[in-house]
Amino acid sequence: MQTTLSEKARRLPRAEEADSILRTCVHCGFCNATCPTYQLLGDELDGPRGRIYLIKQVLEGNEVTQKTQQHLDRCLSCRNCETTCPSGVDYHNLLDIGRAVVDAAVPRPIGQRLLREGLRTVVPHPDLFKSLVNSGQVFRALLPDALQSKLPRSATPSKPRPTTRHARQVLMLEGCVQPGLSPNTNAAAARVLDRLGISVTPNREAGCCGAVDYHLDAQAAGLDRARHNIDAWWPSIEQGAEAIVQTASGCGAFIKDYGHLLERDPAYAAKAKRVSALARDLVEVLRNEPLEKLGIHSAQRLAFHCPCTLQHAQKLGGAVEAVLERLGFNLTFVPDGHLCCGSAGTYSLTQPELSRQLRDNKMNALESGYPEVIVTANIGCQSHLDGAGRTPVRHWIEVVEAALP
Repeated sequence: MQTTLSEKARRLPRAEEADSILRTCVHCGFCNATCPTYQLLGDELDGPRGRIYLIKQVLEGNEVTQKTQQHLDRCLSCRNCETTCPSGVDYHNLLDIGRAVVDAAVPRPIGQRLLREGLRTVVPHPDLFKSLVNSGQVFRALLPDALQSKLPRSATPSKPRPTTRHARQVLMLEGCVQPGLSPNTNAAAARVLDRLGISVTPNREAGCCGAVDYHLDAQAAGLDRARHNIDAWWPSIEQGAEAIVQTASGCGAFIKDYGHLLERDPAYAAKAKRVSALARDLVEVLRNEPLEKLGIHSAQRLAFHCPCTLQHAQKLGGAVEAVLERLGFNLTFVPDGHLCCGSAGTYSLTQPELSRQLRDNKMNALESGYPEVIVTANIGCQSHLDGAGRTPVRHWIEVVEAALP
């Protein structure tokens, strides 16, 4: 795709990157075939190709409007288009660049600003978020249905974690919403890893991965959180921690991007690259271990929802399914498994109608094989799908841990 950046756009820190990505696109339209919003709305501007044209026009100096912003906002950042694209267009990075330019040029309505600032104030702070969730549970009956669906129907309390006792040690990102919505997930992961001779080194200094800020009009704040986490992890990395494990694939996808996002920061570029290289989704660690040692022989019937951040961002589609099958679980077939469930971070709050349609479609697909439980690998997907009030949805590692003899 030929493009001529405006003089103003050429001064952007990522101007050369944007120009390169735009030129990669051959506007074939294959991406629209797997774009969830295009499938729902049928509007060219609500598909990847159309959004690329919008960003191209913006960077070439054309007028930026609220309509432009709306079409970019509707993108889930699911990256399904990247999996589909025959030309290897780095769509999500182009979208980040385009959104930053558009958001700087188009003031948002007061309602949108308050929602986004409110989410950025609450979500990245685990203690505050957990307190609000607990308060919501107490007053659940008084809350509107939309808020009730965001609260966990039932959450297994966090069980005790094993002590650090093995030579092999890993770090683990605790996350910001997971401790409040699914408090036992990381503890279950730590217990399974302990059975395999791997200890989790606690590190409460590391906080939110930065994705919430970064994708809600505050990219600089998101990168500051990335720098904070790098500083928190660095002493343990120097002492030989073999991996930084994430049980939420959304966080993992963002941490694996630290090296790229901070490559122009002379103080953090090398460290960020090292952190990204050490980042591992939990399944990347477990699939290389002798799982037979766990002694699990379960025939429980499960449907696995593979999050977009696992299959399209981290390219780990099929990895969790393979582990679950090795452990004897009975996995049902899920049609259209490549499509997004509509969670997409805070998308279910910023685009509730589209998100709900995608969730209902996904639940129909997941339940088509009549599973006892639906399992997934990302807290956002887990909470969003479970909010439908249908088949229970849990993190897959909790099901594995519960089956330990």
